[in-house]
Amino acid sequence: MDRVRMPQGRQFAVTWSIPDDYGGMTAAMLQRSSAFSRLGGTPVDVLTFDARPDTADLEQRLRERGVLDPGVRLVNLYDWLRRRPLPGGALKAERDVFTPLAEADATATRRRGDTVTSRVRSDDHGRTLQVDHYRDDGTLVLSDRRDTRRRGVIGGRSIVLCDPHGRPVRSWARIWPLYTAWLDALTDRRQSFMIVDSKTIARFMVGYRRSHVITAHVVHASHRSGAGDAHPVRASRRDVFEHLDGFDLVAVLTRGQAADIEQDVGATPNLVVIPNSRPAAGVSAGRVRNRGGSPHPGDPRDPDRGVVLATLTPRKRVSHAIDAVQRARGIGSEAGAGGAAAGLRLDVYGDGESHAALERRIRDDPAVRLHGFDPDARREFATASFLLLTSRSEGSPLVLVEAMAAGCLPIAYDIRYGPSDLIRNGRNGYLVPAGDVDALAAAMGRLRELPSRRVEAMRCAAMRSARRFDEARVTQIWARELHRSAVRRRLRRSPKLRHVRELTARSRVAASVRTVVVNVVTAFGSGRGSRGREKTGTSRG
Repeated sequence: MDRVRMPQGRQFAVTWSIPDDYGGMTAAMLQRSSAFSRLGGTPVDVLTFDARPDTADLEQRLRERGVLDPGVRLVNLYDWLRRRPLPGGALKAERDVFTPLAEADATATRRRGDTVTSRVRSDDHGRTLQVDHYRDDGTLVLSDRRDTRRRGVIGGRSIVLCDPHGRPVRSWARIWPLYTAWLDALTDRRQSFMIVDSKTIARFMVGYRRSHVITAHVVHASHRSGAGDAHPVRASRRDVFEHLDGFDLVAVLTRGQAADIEQDVGATPNLVVIPNSRPAAGVSAGRVRNRGGSPHPGDPRDPDRGVVLATLTPRKRVSHAIDAVQRARGIGSEAGAGGAAAGLRLDVYGDGESHAALERRIRDDPAVRLHGFDPDARREFATASFLLLTSRSEGSPLVLVEAMAAGCLPIAYDIRYGPSDLIRNGRNGYLVPAGDVDALAAAMGRLRELPSRRVEAMRCAAMRSARRFDEARVTQIWARELHRSAVRRRLRRSPKLRHVRELTARSRVAASVRTVVVNVVTAFGSGRGSRGREKTGTSRG
């Protein structure tokens, strides 16, 4: 396996949390981090900010499943504070109240085994008013109160850090300064790269600027507003998208989304296209290992069986997949394909808020089964005939790449980003108009009626299409773009480039032309820094 030369510095992946039933974004982040470690020899710390009590146990479970490379570890904010002092800062007792939570006032207690990790005080509506975090020995490490103006009513915040004896030593009136202090302590003024995946924590990270830290944000989902919204960027993403230049690098998964972002918020030299990667043949992705090497399109699989891997939320529209299978089988609709499609079945893997409604929809239909969340569900691609993808919006679904790599043919709605970048209709899968359940049913019928030799050729084409997402290739792109980001950062501090930027800003040229000028200067600087390494044939990073 060829080594990828990563830029010098520590590597961090930044996300809000890793849920037990995590979806595509977290899977892509963990896969990328493991590839950095495995191919680049660069350890990666995955940073989380939530208060789940069992991060260490979660890390062990992920290792046992083969999800985490040995060089990747999970580092949680509160676990870190339990074991280490946070240097600097001051206690502002006159401003930040310190009222440790009495056990009798707690409405919830979080434990790791028999050890209490935190206690929570909530109001009658379930809104959090205070969280106190504890060390393993029971001493208070952090008290976070959110009703300092009037007890019982959200308003005003006081966050107090305590020493190993439970005595207050440092305080803040907002949570983001605590996050800043933690990241400063982690990086310790050493060259670092932080790749931000979660849109939740991206709102904080877009303002985190340090001379020794290169920040990158991966946009995993569509940023576009729905129909009828006057603003092109959805409300949950506007505060970040209006300040994308706060990141050194912004990575999107498809060229289509890159073009839309430039149209919506303007051209920017830090915007690049980097797809999600999939593990190479023989590399573990959970327990999903290619049995005996790479899958073969002619491997035994059930021609009637389809799968869905998705969180069960309205955005995923899994009900469309269920309806389409039932129609294709001639159940409940005159649009059924009948004939060869009469035996179609569907296995749905995932959980979420729509689970109960979907159970009611399938009633006693034995052809559709809801399996709930299964961390090893991707192994089903090796034996299923097709994957259904019915989302309302996506960035570029990793599940699509993984299915195609295993020879499982995708049948997908032609939404704005993702499917059309991978699928050539009728050659390596099927694209149907978004929201058209009848067309989805008809595509399943067409696939089922094809001669086996034609189906095998489509599976071969799907597997070839997935190769450009191999982890070595994608990791090379990451190494190159992170290196270029570091060069851009150095050049921004260069008096010569500052002069070029001032000249282009004063001139009457389009923003896109100014971006080209900056990119040319950056590419020149990047080339000078890596010219000696290009001869080796490895990444310029």
